[in-house]
Amino acid sequence: MASASAITFLRSIRAVSAQYRGSVGQLMGQAVASGPGCASVCADMMGRGAARNVAANRIPIMKKNPLGRTGMEVSQLCLGTMTFGTQTDEADAHAQIDAALAAGVNFLDTAEMYPVNPISAETVGDSEAIIGNWNARTGRRGDYILATKHSGEGMQAVRDGAPITAETIPATIEGSLRRLKTDYIDLYQFHWPNRGSYMFRKNWQYDPGGNDRAEVLDNMAGCLEALKAQVDKGNIRAFGLSNESAWGTAQWLRLAEETGGPRVASIQNEYSLLCRLYDTDLAELSVYEDVGLLAFSPLATGLLTGKYQDGAVPDASRKTLNPELGGRHTDRVYPAVAAYLEIARRHGLDPVHMALAWCHTRPFMASAILGATNLAQLEHVLAGADLTLSQEVLEDIDAAHRAHPMPY
Repeated sequence: MASASAITFLRSIRAVSAQYRGSVGQLMGQAVASGPGCASVCADMMGRGAARNVAANRIPIMKKNPLGRTGMEVSQLCLGTMTFGTQTDEADAHAQIDAALAAGVNFLDTAEMYPVNPISAETVGDSEAIIGNWNARTGRRGDYILATKHSGEGMQAVRDGAPITAETIPATIEGSLRRLKTDYIDLYQFHWPNRGSYMFRKNWQYDPGGNDRAEVLDNMAGCLEALKAQVDKGNIRAFGLSNESAWGTAQWLRLAEETGGPRVASIQNEYSLLCRLYDTDLAELSVYEDVGLLAFSPLATGLLTGKYQDGAVPDASRKTLNPELGGRHTDRVYPAVAAYLEIARRHGLDPVHMALAWCHTRPFMASAILGATNLAQLEHVLAGADLTLSQEVLEDIDAAHRAHPMPY
């Protein structure tokens, strides 16, 4: 279960993070590495109780992974922000950013269309604006890697559903920079391809046809040229994809090499114990081409916490707003969740920590994106960030996957 001492530490360090403008996560790592003598270093800044937790080596250490070939490294957990402005108010959102950075998270992900639950034209951009207000208030923009996204074709709340083109990119980036109150974006992602995607349960009846190949490739080449201009201006540092396929990613890589445009650094696709579409062709591409996965919904919209078992619908949960959980609510999913919950119980593990620790074992994983509705949920996750699963647990998970493949 979650370490009470770790959660206590996170809360105590959050209280001082607004005053301390350096990297608290780095201080934590240095303190743990220093051994018991670190208490005297930490005491004045964090309070004696928090320092004792560090000295006892009970604070999770946040591993970092390469972000493609960019030279940047991102923490194995990324703070997702898609509820900032709807389910999560600004005060709680800012507290989450404080706590995440204090725990060694150096990676935040957002999008121009956020928040969700629900998506509306009136709230488009609000999540970016909340992050921007935190940047302006704290002056700590340089302490983390910031990712945002350009919406794809069909999102009526943004540009009336216009596709991503060389013409839409400059103004869209400028809008994000303005809301985020920053002069650069570390990772700029295309939220989904114009030609469509098999994500979000569309894989069951996926038809890859309907687009002219030459037009698709011409659009890609034009977008890469526009992105290169943004890199040259210093507006963005790197380029990533989301909800993308192996063919699409391969084309972006090939065209970048041919044109000198920015190389794809990452793919943000859904991935969890319950959703493993990434495990074959995309996995191979990721490993050989150094294009890491940024896994969204690693807890399967909360299903893997167990909170929706036996028909339960907790107050203010995502299921109160979206009863079908985006197509994940099926007859098959709850027995699958039960199998993973039983593995966690049998091995004395918190199911949330187990699900995330399993993600970190995958050879293509760059970071798992954590979306917490409130600070307490985030603290629970952060307390188990350093869990390593035994071979026995991994074998049990493999058996459960074989018994419950593709439950939605």
